[in-house]
Amino acid sequence: MDREILRLAVPAFLALVAEPLFLLADSAVVGHLGTPELAGLGIAGAVVQTVVGLCVFLAYGTTASVARRVGAGDVRGAVEQGVDGLWLAVLIGVLATAAGVPLTRPLVGLFGAGAAVTDQAAAYLRLAFLGVVPLLLVMAGTGILRGLQDTRTPLVVAVVGNLANIGLNVVLVYGLHLGIAGSALGSVLAQLGSAVALVAVVVRGARTHGASLRPDATGVRRAAHAGVALVVRTLTLRASLLVMTYAAAGLGATAVATQQLALTVWTFLAFALDALAIAAQAITGRSLGAGDVATTRAVTARLLHWGGLGGVLTGVVLAATAPLLGGLFTEDPRVHDLLVPVLVVAALAQPLAGVVFVLDGVLIGAGDGRYLAWGGVVVLAVFAPLAWLALRVSTADGGPPGAPLAWLWAAFGLGFIGARAVVVVRRASGTRWLVTGA
Repeated sequence: MDREILRLAVPAFLALVAEPLFLLADSAVVGHLGTPELAGLGIAGAVVQTVVGLCVFLAYGTTASVARRVGAGDVRGAVEQGVDGLWLAVLIGVLATAAGVPLTRPLVGLFGAGAAVTDQAAAYLRLAFLGVVPLLLVMAGTGILRGLQDTRTPLVVAVVGNLANIGLNVVLVYGLHLGIAGSALGSVLAQLGSAVALVAVVVRGARTHGASLRPDATGVRRAAHAGVALVVRTLTLRASLLVMTYAAAGLGATAVATQQLALTVWTFLAFALDALAIAAQAITGRSLGAGDVATTRAVTARLLHWGGLGGVLTGVVLAATAPLLGGLFTEDPRVHDLLVPVLVVAALAQPLAGVVFVLDGVLIGAGDGRYLAWGGVVVLAVFAPLAWLALRVSTADGGPPGAPLAWLWAAFGLGFIGARAVVVVRRASGTRWLVTGA
């Protein structure tokens, strides 16, 4: 059982760690341009991650549905279902780009940052929207391969794409002196190359299994309908992260820059822990498709063990390296001082986050998106007022000692991670999610 988990989780771990390196590379390159540029990247990144993050069902939902068909012995049907997801990715991506480019300035203006920060954010976001279609194709292609129990190919593509992104960023920003726009352009080009590589692998697999590559209107609609619940779930999760960025924007450019770095580091660790969730999606979908409830339960218990252990490990590493991480991204001493307590607070929530991510993956693999959607609404309803209260109390005269940003992250650990833990543990302890068959 451990070998099966590690066979899927280790390549997924390396691929998922490589993905946030896109943001880490951008942060490192842009951070040395100045604090307004880094703060602008934080706002633009929040918008792009929200738009793309809402479509994460293209990866997660596809993994679960393809894995179910594989478990039921229908590999050709599994690939065709995945191809429908690729066409849906193109459709959504084109619409998002067409709407996002002309709305760039109003979107970054919603955060209420200063003129200098807003200008930098708009310069990055306008170009970043051109990478939405490739990003969504990468999501859908990765979901297909994971459902087919292949996590190695997405790893290779992610590593090569990330290395290309770093090289392009350095050349365009510092070699051609394009500033923050060069960072956005480098990322778009790297994302385009990754999308082409993954789609080529899927096309080759479709031909091998005799699957059709033509868009099937019924299949595309079915994929879209199945993704609605996961969109709602993701929307509530992204809304919680936007609450964090919006709250930080009211504390000034230094706080926004610090928030960008903290969220980047947190996302990096979240993707690392999410490797177990990817394994959970693939194994849960396959075993339930084959009607094997006993294996599903056993793997879930084993994954929880690994999730808790991983959370403890990442928490210890984050707390130990907190004083050193700021210097990797910026020379601003004010950002350094603010970042350390924020990362220490974030480290305390890591063990619980490891459990949350595993159970989230199990329930997604089981196709229990509707419950996760309602659970996300509950989490947002708990976290948003708690974040507001933490910020209000910490900025008031005579408030508790410590930076307001650290108290905001304490609310994040309690109200976001804690509430999600209650939601997923409650569901996983029952039997209603154990639905078998293709």
